[in-house]
Amino acid sequence: MRGLTGVLVLLIVLLQYPLWLGKSSWLKVWDLKRQITEQRAANEVLAARNGQLAAEVNDLKTGYGAIDARARYELGMIRQDEIFFQVMEPAASPPITRETEP
Repeated sequence: MRGLTGVLVLLIVLLQYPLWLGKSSWLKVWDLKRQITEQRAANEVLAARNGQLAAEVNDLKTGYGAIDARARYELGMIRQDEIFFQVMEPAASPPITRETEP
């Protein structure tokens, strides 16, 4: 009877092995589901970025406002009828220290 029980336990273990540790086991399925979730999140971020870039390209193709803004802020360009004023911050002066006489 003990031998039969041992054989049955061994068969159960052998049948469970592929389910938990085999080529297409539950552990790999759980890992793949986690990877799919991470990839979907990354795809959503990239899709949002692609949407912003597509809107910017469309704006650059159809309107001159975006071109004008880029020329002003990125290249520092001004129009012919404009006057350029440059405001500079005052230079920081060293702190005044009072020396004590001995």
